[in-house]
Amino acid sequence: MKMKKYIYPVCLAMGLTAASCSLDEFPQASITPETFFKTENDLRLYTNSFYNAFPGASTFYTENVDITTGREIPEIVRGAYVIPTTGGGWDWSQLRNINFYLERSLQCDDETARNRWDAVARFFRAFFYYGMVAKFGDVPYYDRVLGDDDEGLTAPRDSRVLVTEKMIEDLDFAILHLPSAANVEEVTKWTALALKSRICLFEGTWRKYHRKYALEGADELLQLAAEAAGQIMTQGPYTLHVSANGKSQSYMELFNQDDIVTDEVILARRYSAALQVFHDANYSLLSSSSDIIGLEKAFVNSYLMKDGSRFTEEPGYEEMEFVEECKNRDPRLAQTIRTPGYTREGTRMAPSLYTSMTGYTIHKYLSGSHNDANTKDESDIPLFRLGEVLLNYAEAKAELGTLTQDDIDKTVNALRDRVGMTGKLNLAEANLNPDKYLEENFYPGVSGSYKGVILEIRRERAIELVQEGFRWNDMCRWKAGSTFTRTYKGMYFPGTGTFDLDGDNIDDLCIYTGDKPEKGDIQYKKLGTDIFLENGEQGGCMLINSHWVKTWDEERDYLYPIPIQERLLNPNLTQNNGWDDGI
Repeated sequence: MKMKKYIYPVCLAMGLTAASCSLDEFPQASITPETFFKTENDLRLYTNSFYNAFPGASTFYTENVDITTGREIPEIVRGAYVIPTTGGGWDWSQLRNINFYLERSLQCDDETARNRWDAVARFFRAFFYYGMVAKFGDVPYYDRVLGDDDEGLTAPRDSRVLVTEKMIEDLDFAILHLPSAANVEEVTKWTALALKSRICLFEGTWRKYHRKYALEGADELLQLAAEAAGQIMTQGPYTLHVSANGKSQSYMELFNQDDIVTDEVILARRYSAALQVFHDANYSLLSSSSDIIGLEKAFVNSYLMKDGSRFTEEPGYEEMEFVEECKNRDPRLAQTIRTPGYTREGTRMAPSLYTSMTGYTIHKYLSGSHNDANTKDESDIPLFRLGEVLLNYAEAKAELGTLTQDDIDKTVNALRDRVGMTGKLNLAEANLNPDKYLEENFYPGVSGSYKGVILEIRRERAIELVQEGFRWNDMCRWKAGSTFTRTYKGMYFPGTGTFDLDGDNIDDLCIYTGDKPEKGDIQYKKLGTDIFLENGEQGGCMLINSHWVKTWDEERDYLYPIPIQERLLNPNLTQNNGWDDGI
């Protein structure tokens, strides 16, 4: 049975009034701001509710940006996003709860306890503002609870420069006062350092690549990102996970077990059948009625060969069928999708075009079959892990132009080695020969003497962190949204016929025209109805959602609009560029 710490119901943090939240330890009449916040246990109980701010599991296994794609395409990429009247992510309730706590924790006379739990609150305040800045840019900064007539209700937006400074202040306080012992269930000094590296890398690269805003301080932020990540690398209690079952399982085990791997994971979101806390990753990944998300073809092409050479420089790679294109690739491909020979609990499973829009069928987050029922999955989900930290460090130093081969060996090459990849990244070679495929398909706008290695680190980041909730923010901070408009594709097929997708010499798929043939118990896809190939009966890659025209406005779409009602209530809130709400 899983022995885990779980947060208390959020209603404890929603005002401490006569709400119908039953906690035996706290009779309703006693839960008031005047009687609470007196002891360390009070502070602990209240701050436990902040953990609800972390994204749920579905945020990750349903991630659908560009390197993964399914039934839908993000509305903003289809030009279909409408400025909302309310909502749209402009929600300040979490911040109010945090500031409410910070104003009342002074009622506890134990300064050490106050600092400990205030550190948790300030971690989550930084986490909250990171989400707001990433989505909206400039936002009002509040470090107090606003009353009904507070002038702050009509405050204009503060510069993201100021908000970032405040986030760093909060995190530095958290780093100083949070415990340093590893704990995957509670934020620690290491979690705060990981978040600091994430935020500073985001904001540093945003300022570097979004030059029209003329924001200074990019290099300083990148240096802070590298320093925070470096502190975890040199002083933290974490190592890259290497499976006892061999390197072929090392990456996979981070995501497919009920209990989280604790050697690499800094913080996880816990799930438990005993406490009836579930998600539905297994059901979503195995069901044809779900989002049927799969890896996109250009992204699959970006996985290197096992020896570190580029797949896109292999002769005939454009027309390789699935079994052939999977040979001798970066082992993380086989640890992310069903490749030939994939088994689950001893049963061989071919790629499924029923559960994957592209044919590249994801099994990352797919745990044991006991979790297969809808909303009955209790496998834990990592939120912060050393793999991300290593990549933050490498990218920050590459953008600064201070990256060394030793840095690469400690980061990118360490990640490759833990999965059994033989080819290593060489700094000099990468910069001498930047990958044009990456530049043309994903990452325009990179220049300078470190262009090649920056592209390689972005490749590594996409592969290592696919479906971990980073892709949208990464592409926005790199100012690479224009590549969202490319045609999304799936597997290559030479035309109609039957196909063996798992290399066992038994057909798994029939693509046909006219009447459905009788080929036995295999997958059937009718050309022109169920599946579309680039050249019809002459074959080609699968075309994914080609009926939708994708657009991207470089002057507008990197930031979301502020809801109309918020602008009506506060006339001092300016709208983001390019979003016309008529106010």
